[in-house]
Amino acid sequence: MRLKNYSFKLFRMQLSEQELLRRQKCQELRALGIDPFPAELFPLTHHSETAKRTFEKQEDKPEVAPLTVALAGRLMSFRIQGSASFAEIQDEQGRIQLYFRRDDLCPGEDKTFYNTVFKKLLDIGDIIGVNGYLFRTQLGEITLHVTSFKLLTKALRPLPIVKEAKDEAGNTITYDAFSDAETRYRQRYVDLIVNPQVREVFRKRTRLVNVMRRYLDALGYLEVETPILQPLYGGAAARPFKTHHNTLDMTLYLRIANELYLKRLIVGGYDGVYEFSKDFRNEGMSRFHNPEFTQIELYVAYKDYDWMMNLVEEMVEQIALELHGQTTVRVGENDINFARPWKRLTMFEAIAHYTGIDISAMDENELRKTAEKLGVETDASMGKGKLIDEIFGLHCERKLIQPTFITDYPVEMSPLAKKHRSKAGLVERFEAICNGKEICNAFSELNDPIDQRERFESQVELGMRGDEEAMTLDEDFLRALEYGMPPTAGLGIGIDRLSMIMTNQQSIQDVLFFPQMRPEKKAQIASVTDFKALGVAEMYVPIIQKLGLLTIEDFKKATPSKLHNDLCGMRKKMKLEAVPNPTREEVENWLRG
Repeated sequence: MRLKNYSFKLFRMQLSEQELLRRQKCQELRALGIDPFPAELFPLTHHSETAKRTFEKQEDKPEVAPLTVALAGRLMSFRIQGSASFAEIQDEQGRIQLYFRRDDLCPGEDKTFYNTVFKKLLDIGDIIGVNGYLFRTQLGEITLHVTSFKLLTKALRPLPIVKEAKDEAGNTITYDAFSDAETRYRQRYVDLIVNPQVREVFRKRTRLVNVMRRYLDALGYLEVETPILQPLYGGAAARPFKTHHNTLDMTLYLRIANELYLKRLIVGGYDGVYEFSKDFRNEGMSRFHNPEFTQIELYVAYKDYDWMMNLVEEMVEQIALELHGQTTVRVGENDINFARPWKRLTMFEAIAHYTGIDISAMDENELRKTAEKLGVETDASMGKGKLIDEIFGLHCERKLIQPTFITDYPVEMSPLAKKHRSKAGLVERFEAICNGKEICNAFSELNDPIDQRERFESQVELGMRGDEEAMTLDEDFLRALEYGMPPTAGLGIGIDRLSMIMTNQQSIQDVLFFPQMRPEKKAQIASVTDFKALGVAEMYVPIIQKLGLLTIEDFKKATPSKLHNDLCGMRKKMKLEAVPNPTREEVENWLRG
């Protein structure tokens, strides 16, 4: 019990004055018989924008009664004006102005609900439900005349409120914007409240996925689900996350791709299957990589990679048209045109074009020397495929801005792709590159179980050389291939990367609601002993804590004169007559210590 009381006391010490005030308001509301967190349903009739549109359609028809609505949302502004006030609430669709009159809310003699509850106990950030009718103000703004309202949720933390002002030239200056990237990603819930444009990014992402789903469903392909926890990871070159299943006493891996399971379904007789999947790769993080990401994988029997290129062009073009009404999309400083057909280059053609070197006939030693000459960092674990991939990544990929298919990869780079029908040493594979980054990867899928086994064995050898991204040998998948998989085209598209492009975002974290972050650094609350080590007498520690100086770092940042004045003022406010005021010299010594 003592520990619980101490923890609660410590928690309250960390609260700001505004947070303490809001908790006090909760108590006052309860004393008035108002639950700040009621449980019952609040029946909505409209959202803000649909209410406005409905009003606009009928406002010129005087024979139609005023539009009465019930809305709910978060209070975002107040303008208290005596017996009448304006406010603004924000819901999922946007904002709408509210007009309150004291006599409407309190028709009797008792005006407590307006004078106390509305004017004094509500705060910006609170969620309320309102009933009333719409009208247009003299300034032309559609407004809800509130006839009744109900507090639905009391916000105990204040919102970061963005302020705007005009400079001498008439330009709008924004203050206190909630714009720090790390804080926005950690507190996405606040980001969505105060930056409405962020909500639109995620709406577009969902529309993007829906376009793809409708497109593939119309072709008759089946959406399926495959395991996330797998006894063997495969389907891509990546390092996995691993865990342990206690009951089975076995190691399991979070999937890095769903390819091998989807191909098993093609063996089983489906002509086309696809999956929107969460996949996980235990590798570096950047503005293009998150350890947890979303992709769609599609496998279609009796097709090849040329057919799949045409499908990708058509589907992505439809996405651009759905989201933007045109095929050209602005991304950063570039206008990217997704209209078909897209440019096509083989990998060797791209490397020759951007480096002036033809590497197509080089062996591993020659490739390593060329890579080093081109500024690529190499190590002993890199085989031919890895070296070629690094050369392409450093010198070609970032220069491909318009949608481009890079085709015909070396066999060493693609252990799951079918050997090229006419080009020795290559496979039938393509990647679509756009805005300097890969957005999809596709093959004519390897269905020869003997060839597949040999390539898996080559991957195992690379793993023994130290390549942590080399694939494992999956005996059950090989067994499935031995039953016979028809000629198949396969595709993987990164939903996060494509969303970045289609919503003009520069970081993958901006298209993920909750991106992976480093642990948040918590300030270490200083103890009485910590303050005493600086020479602070114990009787002053509660006063210092009341001032919000809870860490030694914050305490040390204080200026002597201000800290001295604040301590004396807070001692008086706390009515600690038995505690003498510290001298200015004492305070200076504490901060020096």
